[in-house]
Amino acid sequence: MRVIKIYTQPRVLLVFLLGILSGLPLALTGSTVSIWLTEVGVSKAAIGFFAMVGTPYALKFLWAPLVDHLELPLIGRWGRRRAWFILSQLVLVLALLGMATIHPALHTGFFALLALIVAIASATQDTVIDAYRVELLPAEERGAGAAAIVFGYRVGMLLSGAGALLMAEVLPWSVVYVVMAGLVAAGGAILISRPEPRKVTRTSHSNIMEWMRRAVVEPFHDFTTHKGWWLILLFVMAFKLGDALAGVMTGPFLIEVGFTKTTIATIVKTYGLAATLFGTFLGGLIIARMQLFSALMLCGVLQMLSNGLLVVLAMKGADEAWLTLAITAENLCGGMGTAAFVAYLSSLCRIEYTATQYALLSSLASAGRTWLSAGSGILAQSLGWVWFFAFTTVAALPGLILLVMLSRYAKSR
Repeated sequence: MRVIKIYTQPRVLLVFLLGILSGLPLALTGSTVSIWLTEVGVSKAAIGFFAMVGTPYALKFLWAPLVDHLELPLIGRWGRRRAWFILSQLVLVLALLGMATIHPALHTGFFALLALIVAIASATQDTVIDAYRVELLPAEERGAGAAAIVFGYRVGMLLSGAGALLMAEVLPWSVVYVVMAGLVAAGGAILISRPEPRKVTRTSHSNIMEWMRRAVVEPFHDFTTHKGWWLILLFVMAFKLGDALAGVMTGPFLIEVGFTKTTIATIVKTYGLAATLFGTFLGGLIIARMQLFSALMLCGVLQMLSNGLLVVLAMKGADEAWLTLAITAENLCGGMGTAAFVAYLSSLCRIEYTATQYALLSSLASAGRTWLSAGSGILAQSLGWVWFFAFTTVAALPGLILLVMLSRYAKSR
């Protein structure tokens, strides 16, 4: 009863709603838009490079100190957190509406630019929401808040994934994106209507060098005191590489082999979401019962092996039973890997610099999903689906090798 009571606290429920808002835009520039692009005839190579629009998620640590310390003119009276949130919301909604008004095959470059703007605004919104969550929740509610933000994030991705695909069966894609923009705007009213979580000290412009030292230099310098810090950065980029390569091209693959959008929405998005959430729960249990590096290794190996089922699916073709098995296993193991990975990233952050250091690490994790997976379309085009998914399975090995090296560093301390 005590656990249930914590999850029903107004602050935790607010965090859940903010998680939905945070998760909504991601699929709209990722898996959902890749299916739209496939349907209008954009090449697989171009769709693979389209993953590069996710670059802002990998670079948000660069402007995280600004979000944390810079007062915005005109709208600053709303409070620092809400002011940045209003700005990111305005840009996000306008960019989504812009995507809805143009044909992606006829104006691919401009369409990609608008998607990039969506990603920039979304990454900024994520930074604001993370800071708001940390400042809002007391210590006894932070565990429940972490779970609430993950669950909310997945629900948001479900709305812009399965929800968008189901709508696209009966409505034009342009209307679907207008609806998604409306959901983002409606959700934004939640945070705007809430008070600031705490009073923040205004930064003195006459002491800008001290501000730069405290907000930017110290957090990054502190991170380099970790033994093997450069290996840590490589591992963070590589751990989810196999999943990232497969994830970018899974939508186009399923459309090409003959699955309908309704089937994809039902099995991939809905069953996949349930498997991911259950996998996250299992990952938490594993972390509680094993040493962190052992948990990471177990989850990482399972994550790699689950990609092998996509190889079988590529051989089978439009087989719904194999699709259900492959997607369930991939998302279950991916959820386990994510839980262990987030726990590891959190363990690397010093309490004084949590926001900036976590932004750095999560940005590097996003880099693996964006920069390193940008060539996935070319690989799929040249290798064919069977060998492509075999390659994504092998691509998980570098992360596991780096994990072994980091484990040895940790034991030698």
